[in-house]
Amino acid sequence: MKKNSIFIRLMRLFHLLYWLIGIGFRLHSLNRLAPNERRNVLQQMGQSALNVLHVELEKPATPNNPYGTLIVANHISWLDIFVLAAIYPASFIAAKELRNWFVIGKMIENAGTVFIDRTNRKDIEPINAAIVERLQAGNDVCFFPEARTSLGNAVLPLKAALFQAAINAPTNIQCVVLRYYDAENKRTEQISFSGTNFFITLWRILSQPKIKVRVDFPPLIEPTQQPNTDRFTLKDQAEALFNQIVLSDSPNPKRVLLPEEERSR
Repeated sequence: MKKNSIFIRLMRLFHLLYWLIGIGFRLHSLNRLAPNERRNVLQQMGQSALNVLHVELEKPATPNNPYGTLIVANHISWLDIFVLAAIYPASFIAAKELRNWFVIGKMIENAGTVFIDRTNRKDIEPINAAIVERLQAGNDVCFFPEARTSLGNAVLPLKAALFQAAINAPTNIQCVVLRYYDAENKRTEQISFSGTNFFITLWRILSQPKIKVRVDFPPLIEPTQQPNTDRFTLKDQAEALFNQIVLSDSPNPKRVLLPEEERSR
């Protein structure tokens, strides 16, 4: 597939920098907004980020779930955060390193994100308590149960720990399934953050004539309708829903991570 010329890439980069300056000023005013206003602004920011990066969002109508739903999504790229903000401007559960990411870090911090240390298992209980508190206050909470990015061809094994919050709240779980396509409508790894850094991923995105992200919403997982369920059962149900959609048109289901990442698992 033909890629964008260097000139087009640089023009898109210029437009992105211009957008970042405008968003940077706007982010400082978010703390003064009421929760509903902040939610709307974050949704607009997510969509505008996709627009400036020439990412087309294709999705059915967003489910009309009540506020206070636990949202779980498969994780492929830092673009996922903008996609989810454009659909569900929820509180995120994110790695503490993201707090220092310009714009992305500030956006998700203003969405009420809980930043966690993925290397510290002692964090799990207070994190689940913080998630439950937000859910019971009527806020949607979103996290990536794979706990790392994949190439998007399949789904990595999910981590069960944070599914406990759906039982404790109690609330329903909405899976959000993401798949990325290129200008020829073929699944693409070019947007993946797996095994690379932000700037390489950004340059690959700028090189694509068009990117489309297809979003699907499988049926709700309802813990309250499953007596004596546990977080491992909920995790397995979510993993099955993800795989059903992600594998349906995957060109290479066995290629989930780069070879060097596979060796380090």
